[in-house]
Amino acid sequence: MSAETLDRGLVLDAVRVTEAAAIAAWGLVGRGDEKDADQAAVDAMRNALNELAIDGEIVIGEGERDEAPMLYIGEKVGTGKGPRVDIALDPLEGTTLTAKAMANALAVMAWAPKGTLLNAPDTYMDKIACGPGLPAGVIDLDKSPADNVKAIAKAKGVKPSEITVCVLDRPRHAEIIASLRSVGARVALITDGDVAGVIHTTDPATGIDLYIGQGGAPEGVLACAALKCVGGQFQGRLVFRNADEKARATRLGVTDFDRKYDLHEIVRGDAIFAATGVTKGALLDGVSLKDGLIHTHTLVMNSSSGTVREVRMKRKA
Repeated sequence: MSAETLDRGLVLDAVRVTEAAAIAAWGLVGRGDEKDADQAAVDAMRNALNELAIDGEIVIGEGERDEAPMLYIGEKVGTGKGPRVDIALDPLEGTTLTAKAMANALAVMAWAPKGTLLNAPDTYMDKIACGPGLPAGVIDLDKSPADNVKAIAKAKGVKPSEITVCVLDRPRHAEIIASLRSVGARVALITDGDVAGVIHTTDPATGIDLYIGQGGAPEGVLACAALKCVGGQFQGRLVFRNADEKARATRLGVTDFDRKYDLHEIVRGDAIFAATGVTKGALLDGVSLKDGLIHTHTLVMNSSSGTVREVRMKRKA
């Protein structure tokens, strides 16, 4: 697939897909039902994908076929005629956020030429990420959070106390948080949505310099697609809690269980990333209804052209 195809043929298609999922989920914001909100987004995203002239395969989706009836890993989507693409998606990142009408719920998707996205198993992943404009290798998953803050601060020419790190608010991150605060870094805790957390490092307006923590491996692939588009950095290592998770990884072709993945090993080619806000957040406005029109706000990135666009759409309700 050529860079021209990526740019002209698929950027707006990606926006349409995430818009459809976001609008569907928005109808259930604040209703207290995570499963219904997620299912509405899944249905809408799948329908939108199947209308497109692509030969697509889900490599990061709702789970394996025996767990997910739709958008499962390995499912073919699109008309079958058009560019061959790997697709990573999360129709509703932040099901709890949606159910409780909290900030930063997103509909997210990335695609890349066939065979270039990591088939990450549905396990945890230790992650560290930063945005663009920093020296290569400035972050290292094997160094302490405190040392990574010092490295970022040195690269930016500021004190560690001026660095803000985004971390999922989980008991498992207590040591990470303590390490960060030991050098005076600010810690911005989020309740859910670690794709959004990583993406926050790409935009100086959010004030987030670094993301550290353990979250879903599939979400790590989605976040890497966004970072690839803007020149950010990422390292991740899969975390296995039991033999079943290792067996699942083996089925997807993972042979080195201790491997530290770099961004460009996770996304090996050009990528397009799109995220549409379901609820209002730091980067994107949520879906809203004004004067009989539905309004959406989408961020779409293209690594082949290095472009980042904000797309605002309105349509009849």
